[in-house]
Amino acid sequence: MQITPTKIPEVLIVEPKVFADDRGFFMESFKKQQYAEAGIDLPFIQDNHSGSKQGVLRGLHYQIEHPQGKLVRVVKGAVYDVAVDIRKSSPTFGQYVGEVLSEENHRQLWVPPGFAHGFLVLTDWAEFIYKVTDIYFPQGERSIIWNDPDLNIAWPLEGIEVLVSSKDAEGKRFRDADVFA
Repeated sequence: MQITPTKIPEVLIVEPKVFADDRGFFMESFKKQQYAEAGIDLPFIQDNHSGSKQGVLRGLHYQIEHPQGKLVRVVKGAVYDVAVDIRKSSPTFGQYVGEVLSEENHRQLWVPPGFAHGFLVLTDWAEFIYKVTDIYFPQGERSIIWNDPDLNIAWPLEGIEVLVSSKDAEGKRFRDADVFA
């Protein structure tokens, strides 16, 4: 397993060892000891799985109460995955990391608590799986609008019509969002 810090050091790219041959491939998608040694040592309490068609943009989501760390990966298709630092005391406050995660590259992204998270589906269909470190707490759920001009996220939109939920379309501007101290 290879761990690569991003421009926001707490957000990590995880590349599992993939053993492939003409029959297919094998990989360990999670091994607690290896992740703990890499600094991802929070308890995961739930796995989630979503499927979405091309252009679906989910996010930017976070929970102000019961913040969740997320270990995310794609098992079918490809997405552009984004983590935004919303920790006001952080030197990278308001900055984001964006990575393509796909069934081909097998990459995972560690999104720690204190970050807003979202993704854009790049292929006809994508299936997205992620582990979370805390419960879903709807009363603490928040959303930042995906196309916030202050964040200026470089979503790869060429040839893609963006589809967002009504809830996500009503996300707050970053400057008006509840953030972490």
